[in-house]
Amino acid sequence: MEKRCTDCKGGSRCQQTIRMERQAESGLRHASGALINNLTERGEKQICAGNKPMPCQMESLYLQQDVDLQFELEKRLVETARTASDLAQPTLPIATTVRLIHCSPSYSADANVPISLTPMMTCSINMAAPVMAKNTHSSNDLVTGGCPSDSPSEERTVTRDLVELVQREIGSDLKSLKKVSGVLEKLALENQQLEEQVQTVSSSVPLRVSAALSAAEESRKKLDSLLERERLLSNTLQQHLQGGQVWADGLGKVLGQLDTLERHMKYLQCLARIEELGDDLLSEQKEAASQTPPLSLPIQIMLLPLSKRFRYHFTGNRQTNNLSKPEWYLTQVLIWMGNSSNFMEEKIQPIFERAGAEVNARVELCRGLLILAQEKLTHDAPRLLHDDALFCHLVDEVLQFEKELRSTHAYPHANPGILHILLEETVFQKWLSVERKMAVEKVDAMLSAEGAWSSQYKDITDMDELKAPDCAETFMTLLLVITERYRSLPCQRAQLSFLALQKELVDDFRIRLTQVMKEESRQPLSGRYCAILNAANYISTVLSDWGDSVFFLQLQQAAVSAGEEVLGPLGATETGRLASLEDTLFEALLALLERLRGDMMGRLLDAVMRDIKEKAQPYCKDRSACPMMLCLRDHLLQLHQMLCFPLFQTFWQGLADRLDCFIYEDLILYNHFNEGGAAQLQYDMSRNLFPLFGHYCKRPENFFKHVKEACIVLTLKVGPALLLCDVLKQSEEEPQEPSPESALNELGIFKLAASDVKILLNLRSAWLNQSQH
Repeated sequence: MEKRCTDCKGGSRCQQTIRMERQAESGLRHASGALINNLTERGEKQICAGNKPMPCQMESLYLQQDVDLQFELEKRLVETARTASDLAQPTLPIATTVRLIHCSPSYSADANVPISLTPMMTCSINMAAPVMAKNTHSSNDLVTGGCPSDSPSEERTVTRDLVELVQREIGSDLKSLKKVSGVLEKLALENQQLEEQVQTVSSSVPLRVSAALSAAEESRKKLDSLLERERLLSNTLQQHLQGGQVWADGLGKVLGQLDTLERHMKYLQCLARIEELGDDLLSEQKEAASQTPPLSLPIQIMLLPLSKRFRYHFTGNRQTNNLSKPEWYLTQVLIWMGNSSNFMEEKIQPIFERAGAEVNARVELCRGLLILAQEKLTHDAPRLLHDDALFCHLVDEVLQFEKELRSTHAYPHANPGILHILLEETVFQKWLSVERKMAVEKVDAMLSAEGAWSSQYKDITDMDELKAPDCAETFMTLLLVITERYRSLPCQRAQLSFLALQKELVDDFRIRLTQVMKEESRQPLSGRYCAILNAANYISTVLSDWGDSVFFLQLQQAAVSAGEEVLGPLGATETGRLASLEDTLFEALLALLERLRGDMMGRLLDAVMRDIKEKAQPYCKDRSACPMMLCLRDHLLQLHQMLCFPLFQTFWQGLADRLDCFIYEDLILYNHFNEGGAAQLQYDMSRNLFPLFGHYCKRPENFFKHVKEACIVLTLKVGPALLLCDVLKQSEEEPQEPSPESALNELGIFKLAASDVKILLNLRSAWLNQSQH
């Protein structure tokens, strides 16, 4: 840092130091000026006297005469330097002056040597040395006031620089000595500027340094504070981590206990499931034992020869023991039942009655024979699981046997037959998969058949009311066959499984219909498109009828009792509607089919309306309505033949509603009518449009309320029309009795609002105005 004055407690540079520096500078300028003037006057005298001395003589003369001035200058400089040294605050000019005092001048008496520098010149030039790049003094010497090194090399360097400066500014011509004053002034000015700069820096640097020190001190305090907070947070975090480790250890133990509990729960659930299965098995065994008591001893004795013959023919390596022929042993059992029926009723039954035994001899014999068939079927069914054809044949024979057993031989339904053997889990799942596979194959075949979309009863009017295509009718027949196959199953849970299979098949068929419909949607008036629509309607109708049948209502109650296991996740509303029989088991499928039917009907109506609107363009421009009426008639006749009656009813009613809006909005409201035009419109509607729909209903005008009432307004006589205008206008200004609605009702207008009637009256305003005039 900058060294301060020891005598002054104030700033970095005291006023005394500045005053001494200025005195030294003034003395230097005074001595230098006197020397230059002396030299100049003597040179001019020599020249004026005509004596032209040689340069060397002039130099010797000048040196001899100026030695006193030189000593005086050096004395003053030494005093100034000592004063500045005592103040310990030398400035840049003083430092350079002190350096000159220690540098001895070099004189040369040789005439050939260039002029040497006097101490005065050396001092003056050296004052500007800080501006030059060749100044080799360190900044530390300048600030602390120390004298630079006086080594010989440094002195030679300074002397050489000074010689170069003098040669460049003054040269060897004596006349150039006049420039010395300018050089001195220039150097003085530069010295003053340097002094001001040094003073500015000396005054601003401490403030900036002080500010920097204050900022550093503040930063250090903040850093200490942050370090302290970091230490506290670190200690707190360490404490929390230590506490958290305890919690983590405890949580790990709890999780381990939870895992153990979970394993125990799964184990207990398995045990509970096993217990439930055991209970079910025991209950089934108890039910079987209660329902099927052991055979009476006489019946067992009578069955011994039959049992021996059965095992002989249908076990072992006999040719009659053929897996592909289950009908052989099933038919044999039925034959034995039929042959023994009369004998048991006429001969054995009276014996049981006399003995007081409540036994039906014929039923007991059938029960004994069924035991043989059950053993054989239980043995053969698992061996046919890998052959779909043989397995299907076995199922068909068993179903046929069960049907004949219950119908022909009147075997009680309370007693089990042999169907329950097919309900064993593995066999039953195989049965379901085979039924699904065969049903899908049949659906593929029926949809790809040549006459799949034509009705086989199209030539029989009475039987072709629904006009169902052959594929839809065949599909529903397939579902009906599946229903008959599982109807006789003794377990309702198995029946519900078959019902789920049927619903899956119906949904698959609906998706196929949708795909075919999208292919035909470009031609919605084609016969195939209408056949698809008829198919969707036919399936929906049949499913609705099935849902109301007793058998499916019983299944519905069983499904509600089983809950989500059978029905899936249903809301409380759906479950309640099923329980109350408001909905059926096929409600979801019916909704999907209804959506398909509505979509197809909308496409059909759009296509017909496009044709009608195209044909109606001339009629909208005051031309004939015949093209529009002919187009409408053709479409009605075509679709009446292709659509079934319920669908055609929906179609023509939807078409009438769209035509009503089209004629009212696009024809009537976009034209003005005179008396003849209104009468023509009334005639076209009442004599042409309405009769086209009169074939399908008694009062077709009721389906065209906008058009009918608009014709009433447009064909009013002038008097009633003007009166109606006044009534409507007064009702707008202030409500009155009777209301405008009652006035409109008297005219037969119920659909149109008062504002609509006013618009219609404005359409014939020119006619009314003409009549008024």
